[in-house]
Amino acid sequence: MKIADVRRTAYSMPLVSPSYPRGPYRFFDREFMIITYRTDPAALEEVVPEPLKVGEPIVKYEFIRMPDSTGFGDYTETGQVIPVTLDGVAGGYVHSMYLDDEAPIAGGREIWGFPKKYANPKFQVETDTLVGTLNYGSVLCASATMGYKHVPADKDKVLASLLAPSFLIKIIPDVDAKPRICELVRYYLEDITLKECWTGPAALGLFPHAICDVAKLPVLEVLSAVHLKADLTLGLGEVVYDYLAEDK
Repeated sequence: MKIADVRRTAYSMPLVSPSYPRGPYRFFDREFMIITYRTDPAALEEVVPEPLKVGEPIVKYEFIRMPDSTGFGDYTETGQVIPVTLDGVAGGYVHSMYLDDEAPIAGGREIWGFPKKYANPKFQVETDTLVGTLNYGSVLCASATMGYKHVPADKDKVLASLLAPSFLIKIIPDVDAKPRICELVRYYLEDITLKECWTGPAALGLFPHAICDVAKLPVLEVLSAVHLKADLTLGLGEVVYDYLAEDK
């Protein structure tokens, strides 16, 4: 393979058999259960990086079913998003993500810097209850329940929350294991069709684990919950802060 061929074809690893196709990526009937809870403010301050700013000690715990996504297929994901601001603009810092599909793990980490790990989340309806669980191996790390479609939610508020920016830390090591890329990335969800949204009673339990550490942001009080379904496109990112700029 010629040098020009490498430059022309390279966008993912392995070079000759990429782990995922080129984006953008469209999701159909993407389904969320998002439980908002109050946590320990000191715990939040330890994990949210500057220049992001934390306001209230709030975390959004999300379960997401993606039954039909271009390139990535059918998978389930769960994790924590922390409400933050950057330069006075409100958004969400993606703190942790656990999912059961190798392609979006590779693509999410390589392109945007999503903090993805392989695990075994489940999200389904059990009679009158939405149920989400996260197992890391055989160990239960998160358990969430919500009443199924109890009260219609405010569509304008839900759509506004989906349109807000999200932030990530993208870290790529160099061959000597020192960081080669360490950047704060911003991205948006695009072309959103919000099909339905609901609210209702909810409960959330997080359990200690050495590797799957969602319980390090403990649940002190469940504040609200929303269940929604939408079609959307995952927009590509932009770098808003370079942590290594002084070293370059």
